[in-house]
Amino acid sequence: QVQVVESGGGLVQTGGSLRLSCVVSGTTSFRFNYIGWYRQAPGKQRELVAGISRTGTTSYLDVVKGRFTISRDNDKNTVYLEISTLKPEDTAVYYCNYGGRWNGGYSSSANWGQGTQVTVSS
Repeated sequence: QVQVVESGGGLVQTGGSLRLSCVVSGTTSFRFNYIGWYRQAPGKQRELVAGISRTGTTSYLDVVKGRFTISRDNDKNTVYLEISTLKPEDTAVYYCNYGGRWNGGYSSSANWGQGTQVTVSS
């Protein structure tokens, strides 16, 4: 059974940085799968912020380009989301999704983690 666990969130000041981690267990095919990071702010719909293909191709939501970097370590079954120059509007619960589809960008599967809270103070 696949399990997805995010970590690394916290309270940071505007302009700060964070690195979120997503560890996937219960699978031997991590390196062959696509992965996405989403976020959901209070009162808003969940949105895709970054995706990474099995070959390392990445895609980003326009508003986070240049500040967010997604990467993967297949030996550790882990995907990272590095966030720099944080803004108050980045405040959200960040979720990792494993094993979705890739068609120029990422589409989610049913494999979600529990999320990690990122709060940016102004």
